Amino acid sequence: MNPKDTNYIYCLNKIQENPLFENLDKETVISLMDCFSLKKWKKNTEFFHGDQTFYKFFIIVSGRIKMYQISPENGREFTVFLLHDNDVFDVISLLDGLKHSMNFETLDNVEVLIAPIDVMRAWIETHPKINKTLLPYLGRRMRMLETNLTDNVLSDIPTRLAKLILSNVNESSSKLQLINDLSHDEIANMIGSTRAVVNRHIQNFKKAGMLNIQRKKTSIEDLQLLINSVSEKN
Repeated sequence: MNPKDTNYIYCLNKIQENPLFENLDKETVISLMDCFSLKKWKKNTEFFHGDQTFYKFFIIVSGRIKMYQISPENGREFTVFLLHDNDVFDVISLLDGLKHSMNFETLDNVEVLIAPIDVMRAWIETHPKINKTLLPYLGRRMRMLETNLTDNVLSDIPTRLAKLILSNVNESSSKLQLINDLSHDEIANMIGSTRAVVNRHIQNFKKAGMLNIQRKKTSIEDLQLLINSVSEKN
């Protein structure tokens, strides 16, 4: 990105605020800016991470993107990750240089920084200090996959739903974030269920005093009750 670009300072500030780059000095961050350009996608934009996007690396500046797979046999959808501000993709292709067949859809108007993946790979080799934050980030992703896989095999739907909600509660404010305005279809895709089943259990949570639902937005009514509902089954 050219320093004369009208979005340069905005994007530079966003990268400096990103925890992945917190250990880097300003000069190193500025060298990273040379790799990127700013792209804006409208809400509900869908794309397949195949030939067209395989050669690019993305940093989400603002908005949410779901990363998902669809079964060719029955058309069922499963959301692998819900990506948001400061997340990056596709890390797998960045690491192994191979195509990663995955579907993406924007859930909001989204801003991303885009760099050629080979340029990004070379930049990381030149600035290995980034690995101090990149590797823990990858570790958290792997742990999330491990937890989701275990829950989908061993836990019932109410427990999966409660854990999903709890994992998206802001620790400082105790408020639900990221999934609070998602449809029940989207929630179902995140826990391997259906809209009808998720709707029934959300209503049960509401009747039990755990959740509050107004104007298609969900909030936490009693956090401790929700925590207890999971603890009792473990």
